[in-house]
Amino acid sequence: MGGNGDGDDRTADAAGTDDTVEAVVDVVADTAADVRGALAERRSYEAAENPSGDRQLAADVYADRLLEERLLGVEGVAGYASEEREGVVTADGDGGGSGGVYVACDPLDGSSNLRSNNGMGTIVGVYDDSLPAGGDALLAAGYVLYGPITTMVWTGGETVTEYLLEDGDREVLTEDVTLPAEPTVYGFGGRAPDWPADFAAFVEAVEADRLKLRYGGAMVADVNQVLTYGGLFGYPMLTDAPEGKLRLQFEGHPMAAVLEAAGGASSDGGESLLAKTPAELHERSPVFVGSEGLVGRLEAALS
Repeated sequence: MGGNGDGDDRTADAAGTDDTVEAVVDVVADTAADVRGALAERRSYEAAENPSGDRQLAADVYADRLLEERLLGVEGVAGYASEEREGVVTADGDGGGSGGVYVACDPLDGSSNLRSNNGMGTIVGVYDDSLPAGGDALLAAGYVLYGPITTMVWTGGETVTEYLLEDGDREVLTEDVTLPAEPTVYGFGGRAPDWPADFAAFVEAVEADRLKLRYGGAMVADVNQVLTYGGLFGYPMLTDAPEGKLRLQFEGHPMAAVLEAAGGASSDGGESLLAKTPAELHERSPVFVGSEGLVGRLEAALS
């Protein structure tokens, strides 16, 4: 991430070293209650698709509009972008590069799980550069998980904190969250027949290690299992889509920041996701995050 927590002015954490980032954390926590409360009434599909071609649920649109309105109301937030809209919305409305931080969101990651009533979440990255921006411009990142309880996991760069969210309030559940030393779970997206041969062979090796398969189709929920139990999550390159499915700016960067700060690693199959800069806002990338040893084995298998 952009700073080291030792006075670097690009570093921010949830404890308040940067007022703007702290205010963003508060808005995300406050908004989580409203998003969760609206899910039951917004399970129907809209007529429109998002810029990536995914069908939008009413809940996607609702969460996006809430976050846009509230985050752009934070002093010091210059712009907002999300997976659900084509471009960047700026606070001054002129589309220019006014000073301040830029927030990139996946407002409702895994919203297709709403129909089957499985887990989903909100992913947030705070950048000190206009979007699209590289992983080295990240100031802070995190996600909200709408599971049996609502939790938020957040990093300012060096440590990761897990919060319980209730009625807009956040209570620290775990300080300095770290990945367990021994990996336990794995989950990979895409259809197995579409996996390249070298990746399919790597998956067989992981299965031979007798890790447990945990994949539910919502990145937030699946990554949170990896963070809790150790292991590896990935949405790989596919034979007909070498860029994979997930968006680097909205999903790859923030999750890479969280897992790397927790002692893990991230990769696109060859390098850290945080070393990459998308050429355009909705650029896709293979995404792997998890235990450092497994990410190293993955990169060796794909080299």
